[in-house]
Order: sequence, then structure tokens, then C-alpha cells
Amino acid sequence: MSFGDMRKNLSDCVIRLLALDDTPERIARAFAVGVFLAFSPLIGLHLLLGFGLVLFSGLNRFAFFMGLFINNPWTLVPIYAAGTCLGGLLLGFPDLPGLPALELNSVLSGDFWKQVAGHWHILKPMLLGSFLLAFLLSALSYVAALSLLRQRRARRQSC
Repeated sequence: MSFGDMRKNLSDCVIRLLALDDTPERIARAFAVGVFLAFSPLIGLHLLLGFGLVLFSGLNRFAFFMGLFINNPWTLVPIYAAGTCLGGLLLGFPDLPGLPALELNSVLSGDFWKQVAGHWHILKPMLLGSFLLAFLLSALSYVAALSLLRQRRARRQSC
């Protein structure tokens, strides 16, 4: 998929988001909750939590998943790097000791996870920074989406 194709797909999704038949508040809320989960440090649980939230909360599905899929294979590293950097600025950057080897056999063993847990001080900046980014960006995305949706609806009514 080329960059032009990705940009067109994103543009089509935004157009569909703005055209949803729901209240601007509900659409913006669903999008913001999706953005929160996308930036949260709950790696690997985003999709599972997303499906659960959509099924049991009545959020607008399309808007929610638009927000959730901001975190994808292309954005994963920059999102968590930004979160870790923010957390490091607030908590300080820890020294990086040698981490255990990341091989399939070692990852499946209990010893690997015990060694990772012993390096908790490395994970704290990522967790704090990611949650802070999640709160900040979900609030900003709510305000931005609500504003865009209201402007679009006002333009449609005036025509």
C-alpha cells in the first residue's frame, strides 16, 4: 500500500466519521475513548478492551474504532517512545542494565518474566508517560472532534 493510498483511506474514514448519523457528543466521546485506549500502555489489550467497551457501553462503533486504530503497527513505536520520553522527563531516565535475551524459548520461560519484573524501574516512565498522553490526547481529541462535527452540521443546516 502506497502513502497516497493510506492518505486516501484516512481521508475517507474522516469523511465517514463526520457523516455519522449520531449526535456530535456521542461521536466525539466514542472517538476520544478510542484514542485513550490507543495511547494507554495496555499493549496487547487494546483490541480486546475495545470490543468489550463497544459491546457493553453503547459507544458509536465506527468512531470508537477510528480512535483506537490510531495505534497500529506503523504508529506503535512513536506512541510508546513519546510516552516513555514524557515519563522519563517526569520521573527521570533510569540506567539501562542488560535485559534478558529476547528469544522465543526464553520468552516462554518463567525465568525471563522474573528478570523483566526485576527491571520495573525501566517500565515506570513508560507507564506514567503513556497514561498521561492517553488522558491529554483523548481530551484534546474530544474537543477537536466535537468542534469539527458541530461545524460540519452547522454548515449542512445553513445550506
